[in-house]
Amino acid sequence: MQQIRDDLWETATETPMPGLTTHAYLLTREAGNLLFYNTSLQQEIERMGELGGVAYQLLSHRDELGDSLLQIRQRFGTRLGGHRREQAEFARFVTPDILFGDRETLLGNIDVIPTPGHSPGSTCFLVHSPTGQRYLFTGDTLYRSADGSWKAGFIPGHNSPADRQTMAASITGLRDLQPDLVIGSAFAGSNGYQEMGQGEWQAHVDDALERLMR
Repeated sequence: MQQIRDDLWETATETPMPGLTTHAYLLTREAGNLLFYNTSLQQEIERMGELGGVAYQLLSHRDELGDSLLQIRQRFGTRLGGHRREQAEFARFVTPDILFGDRETLLGNIDVIPTPGHSPGSTCFLVHSPTGQRYLFTGDTLYRSADGSWKAGFIPGHNSPADRQTMAASITGLRDLQPDLVIGSAFAGSNGYQEMGQGEWQAHVDDALERLMR
């Protein structure tokens, strides 16, 4: 794992399919560490133990499901969270402890923002870090492409024409969040996160929307 912020660690790269890479991210907290997304790498799970374990794990959508969810729960007593619209998919691996469906705040400083489109239960998370930074976890709603731009996770053939409009509405709802760091789940470039200066995020969102609706 590598540390990318005072309270944020990134797991080593996994490649679920050619041209697509993923990371998970451990947020260290006095009230219990929180893992965003998922990893199947044993050495990274052991490293999480050295950093204080995993009290909570939040998934952005069903593509992050896997056998390691049960391993992480058994190893650390982790409470797992996911969107209620994807309970059937969760049931193939492990029953979630926390279900969300509407916008809400969890654990004091984590805004849960449902963003359907890529999948019915796609969800983003905005962390208000005690460091003063805001971390936006976008899952696959928006992902960082090979050219460094952020694109909507709309996949023709996988997503329906109706999903395009749904995703556009979801992405529009992220435009005014003003994150300092944006962190996708899957990505195609050199890394899956990017620091954002004043106005940069809004420009990325506008560009993603224009490409989506083109």
